[in-house]
Order: sequence, then C-alpha cells, then structure tokens
Amino acid sequence: MDLVDRWVALAGPQTRRIGAELDARYGEKHRRYHTREHLTAVLDLVDELAGHADAPDAVRLAAWFHDAVYDPERADNEERSARLAGRMLADTDLADDVVAEVIRLVELTETHAPQAGDRNGQVLCDADLAILGADPERYAAYASAVREEYGFVPEEFFRVGRAEVLSGLLALPALFHTPQARERFEAQARRNLETELMLLKATPPS
Repeated sequence: MDLVDRWVALAGPQTRRIGAELDARYGEKHRRYHTREHLTAVLDLVDELAGHADAPDAVRLAAWFHDAVYDPERADNEERSARLAGRMLADTDLADDVVAEVIRLVELTETHAPQAGDRNGQVLCDADLAILGADPERYAAYASAVREEYGFVPEEFFRVGRAEVLSGLLALPALFHTPQARERFEAQARRNLETELMLLKATPPS
C-alpha cells in the first residue's frame, strides 16, 4: 500500500487530496531525514503501539502531519505543521475534538515531553524518536542525514548545537514513555547518543 492509499484507508476516499498533498510534502527535495521513509516508520510504529493509545486514529493522523512543514532554517516547524493540520482537517467530516487532539499532538512533537497520563502523546513521541534506538549503522545514517539537512550551518556551530541537543536528551530521565518502546529502544538509544556525542567532541572539524 503506497502512502496515499494508506492515508485514504485512515481518513476516507473523500480526503485523498489531503493525503496526496502530505505525500508531496514529505517528498520535498531539501529533506534528507524527514522524508516519506521517516513518515512510514512513524506510522508503522504507531500501529505497533496503538494498544497503548486512547485514540489511536487521532495519533495516526497526527503522525501524518507532525513533519508536514519542515524547513531546517526555521524553529517553528511544529507550530506551522499543527496550523496546517487544523486548516486541512477543518474541511473534513472529522469531529472538532478529534481535530483539536491532532493539533495538540503535532505541537507536542516540539518537546517530545508528554505528561504521565497522555497516552496518545506517549505513543506519537515514542514513534517519532524510535530512530534514536536503531542499530548503530542505521543511527549513523540518520545522524548523517540530519547533518545534510543542516548543510547551511558551518561545521563548528553545528557541532555545538548538536552536542547541546544530544546532551539534553541524555539528561532526560527517560527517552521513551510507553513500556513497549522503553524496553525496545531506551538502552540502545542512550548508547547511540553517547557515541555520537563522543565523536562530536573527539573528531576535529573538517
């Protein structure tokens, strides 16, 4: 099933044009990590973790929109993605409370810090961050793709900023919030983050 058909299966054939636009957005040429492949991985993991969510279809819809707007030169991508979700979903038969939940969940991906009782948020955030717990080779490819997306940033400044991000993640008491994702990804994610941080600090800028 291609991505547009997957959207239609979720939201209905009358919304195909929304799925087609979202698919096109994830195919934008400037993207290296935040691509259709990333979207597919997030959707797949949301499906795996759906039993933990209170409203799994709202989480699936939020997954579609969470990186719908992605410009690495801006800091408000999550906010803009949430606004896009509100505009596009307002023109569907979805209930207002479902649309509001999708908007909230997309905004939550800015911090990836769901509350203890926010089961929908926990599923979406865990699915979005699952790449951190990938095997080392796949994690290295992810880190390289992120660097490509920020190719406009000089190496010295990128290293400082990336190290701050990694250190902030490592300082969190837990990277993952659902029991299934924590068991599957937490330990490997911390090893990956520590390794990347060590390499950033040890390797001189080219």
